[in-house]
Amino acid sequence: MSAKAPAMHDYPVDPQFGKASPTKVGMWIFLTTDAMSFSGLLIAYGILRSTRPWPNPVEALGGVELSGLMTFLLICSSVSMVMSIDAAKRLQRKQMLNWLLVTILGGATFLGLQVYEYSHLMHEMGMTLSTYAHGENLFSSTFFAITGFHGLHVLTGTLYLIYMYVLAQRGRFDGGDYDQLEVAGLFWHFVDLVWILVFTFVYLI
Repeated sequence: MSAKAPAMHDYPVDPQFGKASPTKVGMWIFLTTDAMSFSGLLIAYGILRSTRPWPNPVEALGGVELSGLMTFLLICSSVSMVMSIDAAKRLQRKQMLNWLLVTILGGATFLGLQVYEYSHLMHEMGMTLSTYAHGENLFSSTFFAITGFHGLHVLTGTLYLIYMYVLAQRGRFDGGDYDQLEVAGLFWHFVDLVWILVFTFVYLI
């Protein structure tokens, strides 16, 4: 007589299991590795400033009013990104496009202000990529390395959102499939969060 097969047990279904699309999982993996890169830069910055005389960032950078405005812009652009995705969920195409355009303008304005800040620091404060006229040269090089690396992410994110805007105009998200827009939103929220950390560690502390 043949052996009886073991009974199969019915396990409760996890409603969250398998909910994330492959593109979202891929973006989360990328953001995790990218976060390690920023962590390395900020940790190196902290070690350097703790082992040698370091200028007061507020004085060396001529105040934090401009960088504070840049922070406010990115936070607002993160909110507008949420509003754009929410409009896509509700199949409100015009609102989705408008909020997405606001997000793009926020990123472009941030980049413009960063270019202005770099120009001011180089011409008025004596800072270049490798020298600083009023103190520690490593302050200058680490400042431009960290903020420049983040600025590259903002540029990439803005171009990414412009591509999403073109797709939205072509009706890609009209049928309720807004996964690509959510993936772009994940990247943009990451860029905003990293800037808050950069602003805190480089400009304020």
